[in-house]
Amino acid sequence: MSAPAASAHSRHGPPVARQQSSHVVHSGDVRLFARMTQPDEAAARQRPAVILVHGYPDDSSVWNGVRDALARHCRVLTFDVRGAGLSDAPTDTAAYRIAQFVDDLAAVADLLLPGERFHLVGHDWGSIHSWESVTTDRLRGRIASYTSISGPCLDHVGHWMRSQLDVGTWAAKRAVWKQRLQSWYVGYFHLPWVPEWSWRLWAARAWPWWLRQTEGLHGAGRRPSLTRDACNGLWMYRANFRERLAHPQVRAPHAPVQLIVPTHDRYVSPAVTRAVEAWVSHYWRHEIDAGHWLPMRRPEWVADCIRRFADYLDSGHEPAALQQARVPGVSAALEDPIQRKR
Repeated sequence: MSAPAASAHSRHGPPVARQQSSHVVHSGDVRLFARMTQPDEAAARQRPAVILVHGYPDDSSVWNGVRDALARHCRVLTFDVRGAGLSDAPTDTAAYRIAQFVDDLAAVADLLLPGERFHLVGHDWGSIHSWESVTTDRLRGRIASYTSISGPCLDHVGHWMRSQLDVGTWAAKRAVWKQRLQSWYVGYFHLPWVPEWSWRLWAARAWPWWLRQTEGLHGAGRRPSLTRDACNGLWMYRANFRERLAHPQVRAPHAPVQLIVPTHDRYVSPAVTRAVEAWVSHYWRHEIDAGHWLPMRRPEWVADCIRRFADYLDSGHEPAALQQARVPGVSAALEDPIQRKR
């Protein structure tokens, strides 16, 4: 990886609609490559920043469209998670446990947004391990809001599966089995060596075709690090899935939660995203007729959802679009964020 050994390094591009700087952040022995994008307007730079966390088998470039749309209004921070893009890739399975990704997010936030509150957004695995940041104490008080896209909390899913099977109705069992079928690849990814060789021999070459056929994305998925990123990311599945689903823990969010739910997601069913409702008094839910890679397919729409939610929590004014999206939960663990400020 071509990066300096210092904790942070900045490289400013031409000041067109925004300014970008690149940074290397140390999280323990792992170096993470991050980018800060800032609007030109000073007032916009004073707003809380947004951190975007990507999933599998992507790198931070999956957020380019969303980042550019958001950067007209606030600072936007993206980074390649461990094992992906320009960041280091540990070789130990334990280094890909979800708790390690919390440490990485904290390291990025502490260096580039010292002492600041920020809005957090995750997609796919970036959403899965960001739930840990929103439900444990490491970043309590720093995360102003959380927007989850196509990546439920594994602990919530574990509890949801148990409750659905306990209900015993055909509809409840069908919901569980539908999600299991949609997640068929999880079992495949646990096989030794086979998925790695699949990515190396043919899957990486076929990936742009797959995104075009299933998501309507043309020209997406072509990048030099795809095979490396896909092989490294397999360890996230192997290090976390079985343990989290078999022994789910209590995971009540300490920040307001917004879900963006693509109704034609091939990998995450809309039903399983409702697992969060057992852990919140209310949340905000936006369903959209789209597939899994919504951030690339509809970046402006995604950015509008993130910005509207952040503006509400920063100002206290809840627009009609958010009022209509508010969904009741069954837990009193999270009070109304605006009332709590008063």
